[in-house]
Parts: sequence; C-alpha cells; structure tokens
Amino acid sequence: MLEKLRQKLGKTREFFAKIEQLFQSSKSQEEIFNELFELLILADVGVSTSEKIINDLRVKSKNFKEADLKSLLKQELISLLSSQPSSISQARPAIWLLVGVNGGGKTTSAAKLAYKYQSEGQKVMMAAADTFRAAAQEQLELWGKKLSLPVIQGHQGADPASVVFEAIKAFKARRYDLLLVDTAGRLHTYSNLMAELEKIKKITAREFPGAPQEILLVLDSTIGQNAIAQAREFHRFSGLTGLFLTKLDGTARGGSVLAVVEELKLPVKFIGVGETEKDLLEFSPESFVEALLS
Repeated sequence: MLEKLRQKLGKTREFFAKIEQLFQSSKSQEEIFNELFELLILADVGVSTSEKIINDLRVKSKNFKEADLKSLLKQELISLLSSQPSSISQARPAIWLLVGVNGGGKTTSAAKLAYKYQSEGQKVMMAAADTFRAAAQEQLELWGKKLSLPVIQGHQGADPASVVFEAIKAFKARRYDLLLVDTAGRLHTYSNLMAELEKIKKITAREFPGAPQEILLVLDSTIGQNAIAQAREFHRFSGLTGLFLTKLDGTARGGSVLAVVEELKLPVKFIGVGETEKDLLEFSPESFVEALLS
C-alpha cells in the first residue's frame, strides 16, 4: 500500500519535497517555522490548521534538535489525521449513501467500492439516485455491466427518493449484502436540493432500520479550500460518517485533507488514486504521511 501511495501521490510528493529541503537547510529554527507555514498554506492546508501545526511544533521542538523537525512533523500530521475515529462499518446487510457535488467522482467511487466488496465475496447492488442527469445513470449502468452486478434506476426526472425506495425493496428481497446509493450531485448552496438528500436519508432509515450505516462525502482533492465549505454544508444536512477523497493522484496540493479533518472533525475513510475500479485504498494516516514525507 505504501509503495502504491508513493507512486500515485507523485505530484503531491514533489510539493512536499520542498519541506524536506527546508529541514535540510542551514536556516534558524524560527526561519524554518515561518517558511514551513507558507508552504503549508500553498499546499491548501488552510490558515487555522497550519497555525495549529506550527504552534504544536514550536512547543514540541523545545526539547529536540533541529534535525528532529521532520520526525516531529510526521508525528504531528499523523496525530491530526488520526484525531477522528475512522473505522469503516462492517455491518451487513448495509446501505451506504455517497453524496457530493457534481464532478466530484461519486459514480466512479461507487463502482470502486462495489468492486472492492464484490472481490471480497459480498453481494453488492447499486442504486442510481441521480435522476437529474441521464449521463450519471448511464455511467453507473455501464459500471454495473462491467462488474456484473445489478443497478436499480428510475426514469430521468423521477423522484430520487422513490428510486432509493425501490432499490431497498430489491435489496431486501434478493438478500444482498451491500447497497451503494449514488445520489445526485447537489450543489451545497441549494438548500432545497440538500433537503432532498435529507429525504433520502429518512426513507432509508424508515425502510431499513439502522441504515444508512455510512454516509460518505465524495470530495475532489484538487479543489483545495472549497472542500471545506462543501463538507460543512453536507455535514449539516446529512450527518456524514466520513470522507472519500478522489483524484489524489492528480494534485500537488493535497493539504486540504488535513484541513477537512481538523476543521470539520471528519475522518477520511477511502481515497481514490486513479480511474479504474482497482484504484481504491482504505485510508491510513500513517501510510499517507509516510508517503508524503519519505
């Protein structure tokens, strides 16, 4: 996993290499802290999270030599990313909702999860609840054919909650293990659309007590600080259980991962590192930090 992360996070690793160069410089510790703060900001870590990291390093470094700063930074980042419980629900049968804005990669992420759990011997079903975009339903249907698993969908413009209702009926009747619901790409600024997402959640809980076991916000890692605003609104309306970060292989500014976890107290559970169904990893704070700073 670590080697795959190193390869897939190539662009982000190149950026974080500047931090390693900084630690190897002959600059004073205070100069290093000041420049490190700037680098963290450029990496989209965000002001408040960057300040926290630097302040913690200042306190901890009083008892260490400058050569230990890299090790201290690793420990700080791992601690930050581990601050929220990140266990993935093992309950079966289960219903998971994937939420997020258009273009974040929800449909492909649903397919990756389907492939992962199908490969582990579980019976997986998907629901195309994005009834506003025909392309979204077609894409999920294509994934269903490729993976040889059922996809429940309705006609374009249908009530998304009704599609979820029918999917749950089929899920229970066929005694499947996992239902993955691909919801519409709702703009987080549109309260009526967010309310529709809340309706889906309520119907799911009503028709299948205990569900949804996971509500994963799919976030495009390349959008930086905009991820914070998206996550905040979705969390307010739907009660997220964690994050699924996509396109981590395509950004040099992966620091928003740190900002989202720190500011919103949400764990990262999965990361997407490519376009195929196999390009999925369960998130490990230790492996992620080691891949960036090794």
